[in-house]
Amino acid sequence: MSKHVAVLMGGWSAEREVSLRSGRASADALERNGYRVSRVDVGRDIATVLGTLKPDAALNVLHGRPGEDGTLQGILEIVAVPYTHSGVLASALAMQKDLAKTVMKTAGVPVPDGKVVSRHEAAKSHVIPRPYVIKPIAEGSSVGVFIVTEQHQHPPQELTRPDWAFGEEVLIERYIAGKELTCAVIGENPLGVIEIVPTVKFYAYEAKYAPGGSRHLLPAPVSPNVYQLVRRLSLLAHRALGCRGVSRADFRYDDRMEGTQGLVCLEVNTQPGMTETSLVPELAAYTGMKFEELVRWMVEDASLNR
Repeated sequence: MSKHVAVLMGGWSAEREVSLRSGRASADALERNGYRVSRVDVGRDIATVLGTLKPDAALNVLHGRPGEDGTLQGILEIVAVPYTHSGVLASALAMQKDLAKTVMKTAGVPVPDGKVVSRHEAAKSHVIPRPYVIKPIAEGSSVGVFIVTEQHQHPPQELTRPDWAFGEEVLIERYIAGKELTCAVIGENPLGVIEIVPTVKFYAYEAKYAPGGSRHLLPAPVSPNVYQLVRRLSLLAHRALGCRGVSRADFRYDDRMEGTQGLVCLEVNTQPGMTETSLVPELAAYTGMKFEELVRWMVEDASLNR
Protein backbone atom coordinates (compact mmCIF):
# COMPACT_ATOMS: atom_id res chain seq x y z
CA MET A 1 0.00 0.00 0.00
CA SER A 2 1.37 3.42 -0.89
CA LYS A 3 2.37 5.76 1.92
CA HIS A 4 -0.11 8.58 2.66
CA VAL A 5 1.66 11.95 2.89
CA ALA A 6 0.06 15.21 4.03
CA VAL A 7 1.81 18.14 2.33
CA LEU A 8 1.47 21.06 4.75
CA MET A 9 1.59 24.43 2.99
CA GLY A 10 0.20 27.97 2.99
CA GLY A 11 -0.39 29.08 6.56
CA TRP A 12 -0.77 32.73 7.48
CA SER A 13 2.76 34.12 7.49
CA ALA A 14 4.07 36.84 5.15
CA GLU A 15 5.48 33.97 3.07
CA ARG A 16 2.14 32.24 2.42
CA GLU A 17 2.28 32.55 -1.39
CA VAL A 18 5.73 31.01 -1.85
CA SER A 19 4.80 28.22 0.58
CA LEU A 20 1.79 27.37 -1.58
CA ARG A 21 4.11 27.20 -4.60
CA SER A 22 6.55 24.97 -2.67
CA GLY A 23 3.63 22.78 -1.62
CA ARG A 24 2.20 22.36 -5.11
CA ALA A 25 5.60 21.47 -6.61
CA SER A 26 6.33 18.96 -3.79
CA ALA A 27 2.87 17.37 -3.87
CA ASP A 28 3.07 16.90 -7.65
CA ALA A 29 6.51 15.29 -7.29
CA LEU A 30 5.28 12.93 -4.56
CA GLU A 31 2.31 11.86 -6.70
CA ARG A 32 4.72 11.13 -9.56
CA ASN A 33 6.60 8.96 -7.03
CA GLY A 34 3.44 6.97 -6.34
CA TYR A 35 2.58 8.38 -2.90
CA ARG A 36 -1.00 9.08 -1.85
CA VAL A 37 -1.02 12.82 -1.22
CA SER A 38 -3.32 15.12 0.76
CA ARG A 39 -2.69 18.82 0.10
CA VAL A 40 -3.34 20.79 3.28
CA ASP A 41 -3.54 24.58 3.43
CA VAL A 42 -2.68 24.97 7.10
CA GLY A 43 -5.21 26.84 9.25
CA ARG A 44 -5.76 27.15 13.00
CA ASP A 45 -7.60 23.81 12.92
CA ILE A 46 -4.56 21.85 11.74
CA ALA A 47 -4.56 19.42 14.69
CA THR A 48 -8.17 18.43 13.90
CA VAL A 49 -7.43 18.13 10.17
CA LEU A 50 -4.45 15.85 10.83
CA GLY A 51 -6.52 13.79 13.28
CA THR A 52 -9.10 13.21 10.53
CA LEU A 53 -6.60 12.55 7.71
CA LYS A 54 -4.31 10.28 9.78
CA PRO A 55 -1.41 10.48 7.28
CA ASP A 56 1.68 8.25 7.57
CA ALA A 57 3.93 11.32 7.32
CA ALA A 58 3.77 15.10 6.92
CA LEU A 59 5.94 17.00 4.46
CA ASN A 60 6.17 20.43 6.05
CA VAL A 61 6.74 23.15 3.45
CA LEU A 62 5.49 26.13 5.42
CA HIS A 63 7.84 29.11 5.56
CA GLY A 64 7.79 31.54 8.48
CA ARG A 65 5.36 31.08 11.36
CA PRO A 66 3.83 28.69 12.42
CA GLY A 67 5.60 26.12 10.25
CA GLU A 68 9.16 27.22 10.85
CA ASP A 69 9.19 28.33 14.51
CA GLY A 70 8.55 25.02 16.30
CA THR A 71 4.80 25.56 16.73
CA LEU A 72 3.64 23.21 13.99
CA GLN A 73 6.37 20.73 14.96
CA GLY A 74 4.88 20.63 18.49
CA ILE A 75 1.41 19.89 17.10
CA LEU A 76 2.83 17.11 14.90
CA GLU A 77 4.52 15.59 17.97
CA ILE A 78 1.24 15.73 19.91
CA VAL A 79 -0.86 14.15 17.15
CA ALA A 80 2.02 11.68 16.50
CA VAL A 81 2.43 12.29 12.76
CA PRO A 82 6.07 11.78 11.66
CA TYR A 83 7.31 14.94 9.94
CA THR A 84 10.18 16.33 7.86
CA HIS A 85 12.85 18.95 8.58
CA SER A 86 13.89 20.11 12.05
CA GLY A 87 12.18 19.41 15.37
CA VAL A 88 10.64 21.77 17.94
CA LEU A 89 13.79 23.15 19.55
CA ALA A 90 15.96 23.55 16.44
CA SER A 91 13.09 25.21 14.55
CA ALA A 92 12.37 27.69 17.35
CA LEU A 93 16.07 28.41 17.88
CA ALA A 94 16.96 28.96 14.21
CA MET A 95 13.95 31.27 13.78
CA GLN A 96 15.06 33.46 16.70
CA LYS A 97 17.96 35.10 14.85
CA ASP A 98 19.65 36.66 17.89
CA LEU A 99 19.73 33.41 19.90
CA ALA A 100 20.74 31.37 16.84
CA LYS A 101 23.72 33.68 16.32
CA THR A 102 24.86 33.15 19.92
CA VAL A 103 24.71 29.37 19.54
CA MET A 104 26.49 29.43 16.17
CA LYS A 105 29.22 31.75 17.43
CA THR A 106 29.86 29.47 20.41
CA ALA A 107 30.21 26.53 18.00
CA GLY A 108 32.83 28.41 15.99
CA VAL A 109 30.67 29.71 13.12
CA PRO A 110 31.57 33.38 12.38
CA VAL A 111 28.52 35.69 12.55
CA PRO A 112 28.15 39.46 11.98
CA ASP A 113 28.33 41.84 14.96
CA GLY A 114 24.98 43.22 15.99
CA LYS A 115 22.53 44.09 18.75
CA VAL A 116 18.84 43.75 19.54
CA VAL A 117 16.88 46.95 20.22
CA SER A 118 13.24 48.01 20.26
CA ARG A 119 11.89 49.11 16.87
CA HIS A 120 11.21 52.62 18.28
CA GLU A 121 14.80 52.96 19.47
CA ALA A 122 16.01 51.83 16.04
CA ALA A 123 13.84 54.48 14.37
CA LYS A 124 15.00 57.30 16.68
CA SER A 125 18.71 57.32 15.82
CA HIS A 126 21.49 55.22 14.30
CA VAL A 127 22.32 52.71 17.06
CA ILE A 128 25.47 51.44 15.29
CA PRO A 129 27.64 53.14 12.66
CA ARG A 130 26.31 53.07 9.09
CA PRO A 131 26.08 51.04 6.89
CA TYR A 132 23.96 48.51 8.75
CA VAL A 133 21.00 46.19 8.27
CA ILE A 134 17.77 46.14 10.28
CA LYS A 135 15.98 42.77 10.43
CA PRO A 136 12.96 41.42 12.29
CA ILE A 137 14.14 38.81 14.78
CA ALA A 138 11.81 36.09 13.59
CA GLU A 139 10.78 36.54 9.95
CA GLY A 140 12.28 34.98 6.86
CA SER A 141 12.66 35.87 3.19
CA SER A 142 13.88 39.46 3.59
CA VAL A 143 10.45 40.50 4.90
CA GLY A 144 10.73 43.75 6.90
CA VAL A 145 14.47 44.16 6.19
CA PHE A 146 16.12 47.57 5.65
CA ILE A 147 19.64 48.41 4.54
CA VAL A 148 20.75 51.76 6.01
CA THR A 149 23.62 53.36 4.09
CA GLU A 150 25.79 56.47 4.56
CA GLN A 151 23.24 58.35 2.42
CA HIS A 152 20.48 57.80 4.97
CA GLN A 153 20.49 60.72 7.41
CA HIS A 154 17.82 59.04 9.53
CA PRO A 155 16.81 55.44 10.23
CA PRO A 156 13.68 54.15 8.39
CA GLN A 157 10.54 55.61 9.92
CA GLU A 158 8.45 52.63 8.74
CA LEU A 159 9.60 50.99 11.98
CA THR A 160 7.20 53.20 13.96
CA ARG A 161 4.12 52.48 11.86
CA PRO A 162 1.09 51.34 13.87
CA ASP A 163 0.57 48.44 11.43
CA TRP A 164 4.19 47.19 11.79
CA ALA A 165 3.73 43.41 11.91
CA PHE A 166 7.25 42.09 12.59
CA GLY A 167 7.63 42.23 16.37
CA GLU A 168 8.60 44.91 18.89
CA GLU A 169 12.33 44.18 18.76
CA VAL A 170 14.65 44.23 15.76
CA LEU A 171 18.14 42.93 15.10
CA ILE A 172 20.67 45.48 13.88
CA GLU A 173 23.78 44.09 12.19
CA ARG A 174 26.82 45.56 10.52
CA TYR A 175 26.29 45.57 6.74
CA ILE A 176 28.73 43.26 5.00
CA ALA A 177 29.64 44.11 1.44
CA GLY A 178 30.52 41.41 -1.05
CA LYS A 179 29.03 38.16 -2.24
CA GLU A 180 25.90 36.38 -1.06
CA LEU A 181 26.60 32.65 -0.75
CA THR A 182 24.33 29.80 0.26
CA CYS A 183 24.79 26.09 0.96
CA ALA A 184 22.30 23.33 1.78
CA VAL A 185 22.71 20.35 4.10
CA ILE A 186 20.75 17.15 3.42
CA GLY A 187 20.99 14.75 6.34
CA GLU A 188 24.63 15.11 7.32
CA ASN A 189 25.82 15.96 3.82
CA PRO A 190 26.67 19.55 2.83
CA LEU A 191 25.99 20.14 -0.87
CA GLY A 192 27.57 22.70 -3.21
CA VAL A 193 27.72 26.49 -2.82
CA ILE A 194 25.70 28.97 -4.88
CA GLU A 195 26.49 32.66 -5.29
CA ILE A 196 23.28 34.68 -5.58
CA VAL A 197 23.70 37.71 -7.82
CA PRO A 198 20.71 40.03 -7.49
CA THR A 199 19.53 41.66 -10.69
CA VAL A 200 17.60 44.21 -8.63
CA LYS A 201 19.21 46.61 -6.19
CA PHE A 202 18.37 44.86 -2.92
CA TYR A 203 17.89 41.12 -2.82
CA ALA A 204 14.39 41.32 -1.41
CA TYR A 205 11.35 39.06 -1.28
CA GLU A 206 10.37 39.65 -4.93
CA ALA A 207 13.89 39.02 -6.26
CA LYS A 208 13.99 35.62 -4.58
CA TYR A 209 10.87 34.22 -6.14
CA ALA A 210 10.40 36.18 -9.37
CA PRO A 211 12.02 34.33 -12.26
CA GLY A 212 15.00 36.39 -13.40
CA GLY A 213 15.04 38.38 -10.13
CA SER A 214 18.46 36.98 -9.31
CA ARG A 215 21.07 34.82 -11.00
CA HIS A 216 22.44 31.72 -9.30
CA LEU A 217 26.08 30.90 -9.98
CA LEU A 218 26.76 27.22 -9.25
CA PRO A 219 29.46 26.40 -8.34
CA ALA A 220 30.05 29.80 -6.71
CA PRO A 221 33.09 31.54 -8.26
CA VAL A 222 35.17 31.73 -5.06
CA SER A 223 38.51 30.18 -4.15
CA PRO A 224 38.47 26.46 -3.28
CA ASN A 225 39.31 27.16 0.38
CA VAL A 226 36.37 29.60 0.74
CA TYR A 227 34.07 27.14 -1.08
CA GLN A 228 35.02 24.27 1.25
CA LEU A 229 34.81 26.48 4.34
CA VAL A 230 31.22 27.47 3.45
CA ARG A 231 30.35 23.76 3.19
CA ARG A 232 32.08 22.96 6.49
CA LEU A 233 30.45 25.88 8.34
CA SER A 234 27.00 24.98 6.94
CA LEU A 235 27.25 21.52 8.48
CA LEU A 236 28.67 22.97 11.71
CA ALA A 237 25.75 25.43 11.99
CA HIS A 238 23.22 22.68 11.11
CA ARG A 239 24.62 20.52 13.93
CA ALA A 240 25.03 23.38 16.45
CA LEU A 241 21.36 24.35 16.12
CA GLY A 242 20.27 20.69 16.16
CA CYS A 243 18.73 20.77 12.66
CA ARG A 244 17.44 17.64 10.96
CA GLY A 245 16.58 16.71 7.38
CA VAL A 246 17.23 19.62 5.05
CA SER A 247 18.52 23.07 6.04
CA ARG A 248 20.15 25.95 4.17
CA ALA A 249 22.76 28.35 5.54
CA ASP A 250 23.17 31.86 4.11
CA PHE A 251 26.50 33.69 4.14
CA ARG A 252 28.07 37.01 3.20
CA TYR A 253 31.63 37.01 1.94
CA ASP A 254 33.62 40.22 1.69
CA ASP A 255 36.22 39.14 -0.86
CA ARG A 256 38.29 42.30 -0.32
CA MET A 257 39.54 40.77 2.93
CA GLU A 258 42.42 38.33 2.97
CA GLY A 259 41.82 34.58 2.86
CA THR A 260 38.55 33.54 4.49
CA GLN A 261 38.34 36.40 7.03
CA GLY A 262 35.48 38.10 5.19
CA LEU A 263 33.08 35.14 5.55
CA VAL A 264 30.16 35.27 8.01
CA CYS A 265 27.00 33.18 8.41
CA LEU A 266 23.83 35.29 8.44
CA GLU A 267 21.29 32.59 9.32
CA VAL A 268 20.16 29.01 8.91
CA ASN A 269 16.81 28.32 7.26
CA THR A 270 15.17 25.18 8.62
CA GLN A 271 12.32 25.29 6.04
CA PRO A 272 14.02 26.36 2.80
CA GLY A 273 11.94 26.99 -0.32
CA MET A 274 10.92 24.02 -2.46
CA THR A 275 9.74 25.67 -5.67
CA GLU A 276 11.34 24.75 -9.00
CA THR A 277 13.51 27.90 -8.84
CA SER A 278 14.48 27.38 -5.19
CA LEU A 279 18.08 26.99 -4.07
CA VAL A 280 17.88 23.60 -2.35
CA PRO A 281 16.39 21.72 -5.34
CA GLU A 282 19.02 23.40 -7.54
CA LEU A 283 21.85 22.32 -5.21
CA ALA A 284 20.44 18.78 -5.03
CA ALA A 285 20.18 18.61 -8.84
CA TYR A 286 23.82 19.67 -9.09
CA THR A 287 24.78 16.53 -7.13
CA GLY A 288 22.59 14.43 -9.46
CA MET A 289 19.53 14.25 -7.17
CA LYS A 290 16.31 14.97 -9.09
CA PHE A 291 13.45 16.95 -7.49
CA GLU A 292 11.37 13.74 -7.17
CA GLU A 293 14.27 12.02 -5.38
CA LEU A 294 14.72 14.98 -3.04
CA VAL A 295 11.09 15.03 -1.86
CA ARG A 296 11.11 11.23 -1.57
CA TRP A 297 14.24 11.42 0.61
CA MET A 298 12.56 14.05 2.83
CA VAL A 299 9.41 11.98 3.29
CA GLU A 300 11.32 8.76 3.99
CA ASP A 301 13.44 10.69 6.53
CA ALA A 302 10.32 11.89 8.41
CA SER A 303 10.09 10.92 12.10
CA LEU A 304 8.97 12.03 15.54
CA ASN A 305 11.27 13.36 18.33
CA ARG A 306 13.44 15.17 15.82
